[in-house]
Amino acid sequence: MSLRPRTLLTVAAALAAAYLLTWPIPNQPVAWQAPVDPGYQGPHARNTRLAGLQMAAIDLGGGHGPEDMLAAGGQVYSGLSSGDVVRWSPEAPQQLVRVVNTGGRPLGLDMDAQGRLIVADAMQGLLRITGEGEKAQIEPLLQTVAHPVSDDPVAYADAVKLAPDGTIWLTDASRRFGAKAWGSTFDASVQDAMEHSCSGRLIALDPQTRQARVALQGLCFPNGLAFSGDGKTLYVAETGTYRILALDLPKLSVVRTAQGSNGVPSLAQAMAQGGARVFIDNLPGFPDNLTRAPSGRIWVGLTKPRSHLLDLMAGHPLARSVVLRLPKAFLPVPKPYGHIIAFDDTGRIVDDLQDPQGAYPETTSATEVGGRLYVQSLNAGAIGWMPYSGPKP
Repeated sequence: MSLRPRTLLTVAAALAAAYLLTWPIPNQPVAWQAPVDPGYQGPHARNTRLAGLQMAAIDLGGGHGPEDMLAAGGQVYSGLSSGDVVRWSPEAPQQLVRVVNTGGRPLGLDMDAQGRLIVADAMQGLLRITGEGEKAQIEPLLQTVAHPVSDDPVAYADAVKLAPDGTIWLTDASRRFGAKAWGSTFDASVQDAMEHSCSGRLIALDPQTRQARVALQGLCFPNGLAFSGDGKTLYVAETGTYRILALDLPKLSVVRTAQGSNGVPSLAQAMAQGGARVFIDNLPGFPDNLTRAPSGRIWVGLTKPRSHLLDLMAGHPLARSVVLRLPKAFLPVPKPYGHIIAFDDTGRIVDDLQDPQGAYPETTSATEVGGRLYVQSLNAGAIGWMPYSGPKP
């Protein structure tokens, strides 16, 4: 006996509901309270100052995604999605030099006192590069952490900064969704944002002893790092909560010591005891890299604007679980919107440049070098730049 059309629809609806509610997914969404999106107002009033970036001067040779940039030793360095780390001189930007290929996805960059590149590679962990070209040597510095448990993998090495005392600070953006496991830094970050379990952490490595410790945990996709002018405060872009944190390193050390030799303070504990505080809150997008300029300005890129739907679902884990079972096209990923911001050591916003059309996609930050502002991107096929002499009066 054949089923009636209404019966078929009922069965189909029941199967669809069962799939959307019970099909296994790797995520376990957590409820949280998203702050009300302020929109583009006040210091972030909508403008077009980032539109019309120049991109002809530097040829990436088919490469994509100059996600972070480092100005050091008269050169500018960047890592690409191909695994290449490249450099160029501001005086001769057409002469791009391939330093090395890491075999992964180089993101954060810094340089030690010996002139060696320190690379946070999302797929390979923390690396140290000596030399370049055929003579380049790639030395793994950190792929697992032995504290507080042994052989704990660094799943998503993201940003790296060297402290004045030589300590290497590294963000492991997500322990739940590793870039290598997902085959993409962007896909892993979207999965982390949808779950919001705040599994990220901050790691400190002594380059002499090679001893690494987890200094802080419970971070919601910790991303860019930058130091204050006196080197005592470490700023952290917490992408998943639209804010910049300020860590008082001497106080954070006291908080950590109180946990015992195997203890790791959570962000909530550090904030309660004065080791951490919210420095800039409720940004109109997802903050990414932090780059300190010689002037003292600290640049942060908002790689994407806020998602109204994602904010609405913040307190509804079940709704996010349903969306995660839908095709990838249904994920609440906002459209490109170019946006970089500069702030100072008081937390004051000193400049804000936007391109509502997002012609230069996924702006991750900016780097000031020799009267130019180089803009970084997660996916662009060129390096954008513009003349820059400081904020407008």
